[in-house]
Amino acid sequence: MPQEPRLTMIDRPGALPASADDGKNTISSQILARLREAIVSGQMPAGSKINLDQVRTQLQVSLSPLREALARLTADGLVLFEDNRGYRVSPVSLTDFQEIARLRDQFETYALREAMIHGDLAWESDVIRALHVVNRTERDAARPETLEAWEAVHREFHLTLLSGCGMPVLMRFCSMLLNLHDRYRRTFLRRTSGDRNVMLEHSEIAQAAVARDADFACEKLREHLSRTASNLQRYLAEYGID
Repeated sequence: MPQEPRLTMIDRPGALPASADDGKNTISSQILARLREAIVSGQMPAGSKINLDQVRTQLQVSLSPLREALARLTADGLVLFEDNRGYRVSPVSLTDFQEIARLRDQFETYALREAMIHGDLAWESDVIRALHVVNRTERDAARPETLEAWEAVHREFHLTLLSGCGMPVLMRFCSMLLNLHDRYRRTFLRRTSGDRNVMLEHSEIAQAAVARDADFACEKLREHLSRTASNLQRYLAEYGID
């Protein structure tokens, strides 16, 4: 694997906007978002060393918020810190992916069931809105610029679906697992726009959720996650990732 990541930072080099540090969207949070996207999208390859001077110079930020962002990514499992060796992007493996997939299945189906018990009318409205947005957003592997936009609304859809559970700790775990899972899935999606009707799958899950049909909604979510996991396991085996 390469020793230095390709730090394109989602193709937006340069200093972060000063207006971002407004207490709601801090410089550290913007660095975190840039680095997370670069890792999850594969711009920073698995196992590669993170050169702090390179990142700091590119983003024109001080070392303190950069280290804060890296600490949060380390806690999320996307970055490793090793004494005397510094930071590097967490490696990938089939075993790691299989564990992530199993945990995501268990945590998300539990969160969804709880959301259908506790979610209110506002949650129902948010789910339908998120469904409409993700289903109307274009995703075309031949046009990479469409993928980042779709990924953002896809993530929003899945987290909105679970948000009615009213359990912040559970939501943090689900968000972390989604990031870890997406790093594998997005490598696959760079090569294809999908081999099935994902729009229909999302619609079935969302509509069953707002109808409070818990068993059907959880079954459809589990099938949705399982199909993706099966595709990715074949991909990992094909590319010799064990």
